[in-house]
Order: sequence, then C-alpha cells, then structure tokens
Amino acid sequence: MFSRIAPKIATLALLLAIIRGAASAQSGNVQRVLVDPKFQAAQEFIAKDHDRFVRETIQITETEAPPFQEVKRAKVFMEMLRQSGLSDVEIDPEGNVIGLRRGTGTGPLIAIAAHLDTVFPEGTNVKVRREGTRLYAPGVGDDSRAVAVLLEIVRAMDSAKIQTSSDILFVADVGEEGPGDLRGMKYLFQKGPYKDKIKMFISLDPFGWGNDITTAGMGSKRFKVIFSGPGGHSFGSFGLVNPAYALGNAIAKLSRMQVPQRPKTTYNVGVVGGGTSVNSIPFESWMEVDIRSETREELNRAVENFTRLMHEAVEEENRARSTSQGKIEIDVKLIGDRPFGEIFQTAPIVQTAAAVIRAFGMVPTFGLSSTDANIPLSMGIPAITLESGGTGSRNHTLDEWIDVEKTASVRGIHIAMGILLSLAGLN
Repeated sequence: MFSRIAPKIATLALLLAIIRGAASAQSGNVQRVLVDPKFQAAQEFIAKDHDRFVRETIQITETEAPPFQEVKRAKVFMEMLRQSGLSDVEIDPEGNVIGLRRGTGTGPLIAIAAHLDTVFPEGTNVKVRREGTRLYAPGVGDDSRAVAVLLEIVRAMDSAKIQTSSDILFVADVGEEGPGDLRGMKYLFQKGPYKDKIKMFISLDPFGWGNDITTAGMGSKRFKVIFSGPGGHSFGSFGLVNPAYALGNAIAKLSRMQVPQRPKTTYNVGVVGGGTSVNSIPFESWMEVDIRSETREELNRAVENFTRLMHEAVEEENRARSTSQGKIEIDVKLIGDRPFGEIFQTAPIVQTAAAVIRAFGMVPTFGLSSTDANIPLSMGIPAITLESGGTGSRNHTLDEWIDVEKTASVRGIHIAMGILLSLAGLN
C-alpha cells in the first residue's frame, strides 16, 4: 500500500513547495516595490493630499448617476481624470470613462476600475452631510469613494515620477449595479478597444479596511415578473381576476421559499409596480426579483423553485375569481445574468495582493461577492476585487455613510496602490 501512496505524497509535497516558492517570490517583489523611494514618495503625497481626496469624494457623490443615466458623472469624472494628469482619456460607446497611463510596455496591460453608477433613481437627494469624519449620502461609499481613489493614485504616481513596466488602464465603469447587469465590464472585455488586451484586472468596490480580497464572483439571476389580466372598473368589474392579487400571492409564496444557508443562497423582491388608478383593476402588475447563490447548482435550484411558485400564484388567482373576461397570464423575463468565476488563492495576482496586505501589518482575508470582476473571472482573466479603504456601512440605503478618518482612509489607498504597482512593476 505504501508504494501506492508514496508517489501521491511526493507529488503533494512538490506542489506545496512550488506554492511556497511562488509566494516567496511574490513577497520579495512586493518588498522591492514598497521600500522603493518613489513608492514612499507617492505614499507621502497621498497623506498630504487627503483633504482634496475627501472633497472629490463629495463632488463625485453629489453628481447623480442613476442606473443607465451615468453620463453626467462620467463627464465630470473624465475632466477630473484629465486634471489629475492623464491625457489619453475618453468615454467609450457604452459610457465607461477610460484613461491609459503608459508604462514601458514590457509588462502586461493591467486595468483598475471603480463603478460610476449607484442603485438610486433619478431625483434622489445625494447631498452629502458631514458629521466629523463621517460623510452621509446615498452612494458615498458604493462606489464614489473608490472612484475618487483612482484619481488619487494617478496623482500620487505622477508626483513621485513613477514609471511602470505595464501600461495601466484606469476605468470608471457603468452598469455595475442592479439592472445594469455589468454592461460596462461586458463591453470593456468583449467589445471595446481593449478587448483581448487586458491581462489582469482590479476592481475597487466599495470601502473597507483594505485587507479583504474577493477571489470568487457570485452568480446571480434577475427577473421581471409581469402578471397581466383583463382589468376593469373597481366596482363594475368586481370579482374578476386581479393581477395585483396574483402578484401579492406570488410575493407571499416567494417569502416562504426555503434556501440553504450554506452555500449561501438569497432572494429579494426589490421593485414592484403596475396599475393605472386607485379605482381600476390593473391590467398589469409586476415585480423585479434578485436571486443569487455561492454555487451554480443552488442558484439553478432556487430559480426553478421560484418559477414554479410564480405559476402557482397565477393558477390560484384564476381559480379564486372569475375568468369570464380573460385569465391572468404571466411573463417571467430574465433581466440580469451575472456569471460565476473564481481564481485560485495561489495565483500570482492573489499572492501579490496578500503579500502587500501583510506588509502593511494586516491579515488578508478572502471572500466571494458579485462585482465587476465577475466578467474577467468568467473569461479566465486573473482578477480580484479590493476594498478602497476607510470604514462605512448601510450600502444601498439612503443613510449610507463612510468614515474618512485619515489614518484608515489613507492606509486603504496605500494598499490598493501598493498592489497595483507590485503587479505593474516599477522601473
């Protein structure tokens, strides 16, 4: 038996030795970057420039960027990026702001991105309220802070006269949130001028101490479920089937749907609508639903159960009331499909990020989420998502906030820049 096990043990030992060697090599490269006088000069610049960084975070936050209406913020950011030192800047046909900082061209092209869009509809009050070191406003942390971090890194690199081996593509993208369905990233990687050219990708999303590395992209599916019927006068047609009742029953059924805690699987009704007046039976009622899971198998199972429950609600409404003028019909439309993706923790991009985080005295953690990195990960392109620094809470709510206390805020930017430059190479 030992003769059969011994080769497997030897293979495992060799694999572990290779992993340790790779980690050691990445750590050595990171140390060379972090002790470089130019990198340290860039760090000093960021610390001194922090007040401007806070002002720009506020300016970006207060420029509306609802889903599919990011153009105003895109134009503002494009000008800010140019003023920060990039000359090769444009807005691509999908609406992404892209700016190229050229290196010597001896390294792979690296893209670093933060998303412009928020989850909030047009007309939302996005005025920032400041209380001490806290900034309160919808979208201030997700992802306005990270967008401002891109500007800070560009300025710090220019101030320290840093030249990299790799060209670096700075991207402020559209369509990361909600119904956007990662349209900005899909265009960047599948249709845009840098298609097939980007070899590594970093997403900043959102705030956080800076020690978490997202290495896996959680898949999700989003649906618009439309219930339609004959409609009618609330008094004269009373007793006919009602799409609103079918919708209400469907929501109640969904609220009781069982999903596993591990792998974590979730669902949510985020938007509802329909009807024409208070005294009319609606001819249409609808809702938008988000379903996501840590595994493809559980996501598919949840979608199957969700679809069955929606049709059950229709059948029950058609049995409960008169169908003399027509039945309730249902249309389940897929409006969002985020692909799964994952990168091994032994991958150079992950090992580099972890080494930088350790060098700053922190313990790296590894997570799973749904971010812009889902697209490159699903295509086999090395990609990670990093935190942009600082702390905060209440993402996607009207009372969202971040803390721009200088020590934690600056450290997060230093970590992100350290990871970027360790990958891009200093000359």
